[in-house]
Amino acid sequence: MSVKFSEDIVPLTDMKVNPGKVVKRTNESHRPILLTSRGRGVAVMQSLDDFEQAEEEKAFMRAIVEGLDDLNNNREISLDAAKSRLGLK
Repeated sequence: MSVKFSEDIVPLTDMKVNPGKVVKRTNESHRPILLTSRGRGVAVMQSLDDFEQAEEEKAFMRAIVEGLDDLNNNREISLDAAKSRLGLK
């Protein structure tokens, strides 16, 4: 997903006039929209599905980084110990 500045910048006045059109565009394009006021960015609008997916991806990547950090710092346990802790034996 990449922002297309020619299409994805919307002045707040346009948002006030026809919010449904802006919402529809972000839902269909799956790209965030930069809302501006007096030529400056003030907010980013994104579809709910795209936001939730991005949050899940961030959480997944954080978990991977934490796991790699655990491995690098010798914080690991055996599979049998993990099963025992989780009550899976």
